[in-house]
Amino acid sequence: MISFLVCLALLIGGYFVYGNLVNNIFNPDDRETPAVRINDGVDYVVMPQWKLFLIQLLNIAGLGPIFGAMQGALWGPVVFLWITFGTIFAGGVHDFFSGMMSERNDGASISEVCGIYLGGLMQNVMRVFSVVLLVMVGTVFAVGPAGLIVTLFSNGGAQGLVVNKEMWLWIILAYYFIATFISIDKIIGKIYPIFGICLIIMALGVAFGIFTKPEYVIPEIWSNFRNMHPSGTPVWSFMFITVACGAISGFHATQSPLMARCMKSEKQGHFVFYGAMVCEGIIALIWAAAGCSLYEVTGGLNTGLAEIMKNGQSAAIYDVCQKTMGGVGIALAMLGVIACPITSGDTAFRSARLTLADWFKVDQKNWKNRLLLCVPLLGIGAIVGHMDYSIVWRYFSWTNQTLAMIVLWTASMYLYKAKKNYWLTAVPATFMSAVSMTYFFCAKECLNLGTAVAYPVGIVLAVVFLGIFIRATKKQTA
Repeated sequence: MISFLVCLALLIGGYFVYGNLVNNIFNPDDRETPAVRINDGVDYVVMPQWKLFLIQLLNIAGLGPIFGAMQGALWGPVVFLWITFGTIFAGGVHDFFSGMMSERNDGASISEVCGIYLGGLMQNVMRVFSVVLLVMVGTVFAVGPAGLIVTLFSNGGAQGLVVNKEMWLWIILAYYFIATFISIDKIIGKIYPIFGICLIIMALGVAFGIFTKPEYVIPEIWSNFRNMHPSGTPVWSFMFITVACGAISGFHATQSPLMARCMKSEKQGHFVFYGAMVCEGIIALIWAAAGCSLYEVTGGLNTGLAEIMKNGQSAAIYDVCQKTMGGVGIALAMLGVIACPITSGDTAFRSARLTLADWFKVDQKNWKNRLLLCVPLLGIGAIVGHMDYSIVWRYFSWTNQTLAMIVLWTASMYLYKAKKNYWLTAVPATFMSAVSMTYFFCAKECLNLGTAVAYPVGIVLAVVFLGIFIRATKKQTA
């Protein structure tokens, strides 16, 4: 299990070494934060650092670092490398700058931040992009848990209203409305840190189960440095898109401003933003290790993992927890696959409300103005919730990583204007551009042109984007 332990050590070391480098380049100071200066008692509320960290972790995580990492494990232990280096050099940097750029601009939503540094056109693109993505995420994270609750009651022999999926969907949407509408410290600030701790305990329990049961051995990277996907799906760029939240995710950029509005000091950013992403990377690494070690490998392919995942993400999580932790694991798994999506879903709708409020300059201290945005948002969510689940989710992965790409380019322009080392973000921005564009040209749900076309076109476009950025910096200088 040397590969796993080395990657774990790199992630922890990355927080202290590279995370400090990122923090020092940004150079947080003692200026008054938006939470202190604006403090409206609704969205701008000072909270302690430990709460900020746990809420940020739960907001950005949900089931992302669990199921995304397990799907990534289909390619074999090579996924450890992307989770580790993606988290340190891309995901942590992305989350830190999305939060701190918001902090420096009165807690603005990420679409407004992009507009400040990339111009009006990109601002409007990001406004639409963000709201659509957030409503999709919030809706899917309502439909999924509603279906699981019905399954649990049905398996227990229950009948009547408790096995009515429609009823549970409306209950979850009603909760979303309350959590989106009221002050952030009323529900999110009180309950979410507990769920954040549960998410960490569940990951540690899985790791403990793997290490203490001799029948489970985490394979080494150097012995399995190949594509182990049963369907032969290419590593580039499908694995990078699939792992998503376990390494880097654009969705995080929509969540970071929530905590940027609640920080007492800029110096909390390293722990809250970069630290939460490293913690998510560690959780993803553990679940990827579980996917690689608990299931049968046939002919050098992860056939056993593919088989269990045919039953859906909830069934796979349930199976891992049962094998590693027994009865306690099952209880944690049920909490995880129900509570974690819901807690990410409601903050998605909250972020959508704040994005629209920033867009149309609607003051959110007045409860009538919040109501004006909450009602139509949740109404759209209810409509989308009755659409085919697969259609709603189909384009999420690509949209998610494309958003991350745009945010990294925004951070690069911020650093350039601040006369700081913009290569810190420009390099991962170029890399994610290649990932996103290759997938767009290659994937079946996109252009489906095959790898022979997608690979060179994706890489060329990434270089073009870098060229556009460099040209823009020279125009700024002129």
